[in-house]
Amino acid sequence: MADSNRYRMSSQRLEELKKELLYMQTVREKEVAEQIKEARSFGDLSENSEYDEAKTEQGKLYSRIAEYQDLIEHAVVVEESEDSDKVGIGSIVTVRELETNDEYTFKLVGSQEANPMDGRISDDSPFGRALYGHGLGEVVDVDAPAGVIQYEILRIEK
Repeated sequence: MADSNRYRMSSQRLEELKKELLYMQTVREKEVAEQIKEARSFGDLSENSEYDEAKTEQGKLYSRIAEYQDLIEHAVVVEESEDSDKVGIGSIVTVRELETNDEYTFKLVGSQEANPMDGRISDDSPFGRALYGHGLGEVVDVDAPAGVIQYEILRIEK
């Protein structure tokens, strides 16, 4: 599982982050510098809203660059599990909530790739931690704000 200064992700996601960082450090940084230069040409900086907006944009860009650098520097590449008997990174898991009999299907991914609305849950989330390493037919307890919810693992796919 991930700790506070490590970010679990696939090698594909790491490459995407590196490409986005390179874009921000080259193309985007030059665009923002040009906006500042252009805004300066409008005169008095104390009442120049274009200059203020450009400087704000520059600050946001630098903050985002620092965030991406931190993600990349502390990335832990996790490969998808080949073991289809146990839930691991990359597993597509179908579960049944025991109390309601509702079925849900999720893909277990690293924390930087999670998107619950798209059915991609983090291995570091309470649900992901509960499923991780368990096998077909097992019942797992998930700590939720409303209390413990039990799910039975119905299917594990890769």
